[in-house]
Amino acid sequence: MMSFFNSYTPLLELALFNALLAFSQYVVLRAGVFSLGTAAFAALGAYAAAIMVTKLGMPAWLGLIAAVGLGTVAGALVAVPLARLRGVFQALATLALVQIVLSITLNWVDVTEGALGINSIPKTIGLFGMFCAVAVVTYLMSAMGSTSIGRAFDIIREDETVAVSLGISVPKHHMIAFILSGAIAGLAGGLHAYTSYSITPNEYGFNMLVMVLAMVVLGGRVSVWGPIVGAVVLTALPELLRGLQEYRTVVQGALLMLSIIFLPRGVADTLIGTLRRRRITLASTKAKAVTI
Repeated sequence: MMSFFNSYTPLLELALFNALLAFSQYVVLRAGVFSLGTAAFAALGAYAAAIMVTKLGMPAWLGLIAAVGLGTVAGALVAVPLARLRGVFQALATLALVQIVLSITLNWVDVTEGALGINSIPKTIGLFGMFCAVAVVTYLMSAMGSTSIGRAFDIIREDETVAVSLGISVPKHHMIAFILSGAIAGLAGGLHAYTSYSITPNEYGFNMLVMVLAMVVLGGRVSVWGPIVGAVVLTALPELLRGLQEYRTVVQGALLMLSIIFLPRGVADTLIGTLRRRRITLASTKAKAVTI
């Protein structure tokens, strides 16, 4: 039993890492921001954590603080100009940010080791540490939903005009969303550096960007369970489709298209909505029976 569990430990760690990335994307989408900057924030966090340990000889916990701090600062700096943009313009600007960070990690060879990446990173974070990080972020995202910030995010996502008429500052809340996204992605990048032994620039490129967006779309962008479900499904899918190696990307794309067409709200949000409606219907039926 233990050997079976140990053989799938890397896959579980990857699923938890993807869940953190999905939460970073989730928080901006919930606020009505079409940002694709999660991969850039994660790269900054990963390289900050790796450099702190391998080149500066700092402890891992200080590297994680640096990763979260750099991600937060990057999110805050990016939020200033991007809070004025909307829709596809936000997407293009954050896509440019990913390309800028990727170019820096490739060409600043003295610090990042270029295309070879940073190797021989000591593994100081295990499955339990990853699980604790995801649990804390999940709790914070869930608690945020009952605060004024979470409610403002929901109103802005549905209709910015209504939000402005209610006195909600849209640029301010967009900035908060960017900062939270940067902090979570920075944490994810730092944890990834400390669990994977090595990091390379290509890991944080276009493929990660598409995967993160797909996880939130598949899982759902309203409930906190959406990013977790999307991350688990898209992480486990390649393992389940190992026998269809040549057609793996085709099957993944087809499943995502079917999900968008038949479950536009995402798997988790659709399931939660269905259960809620059934519970309301059952309660209503019981109330009528008592009245009669």
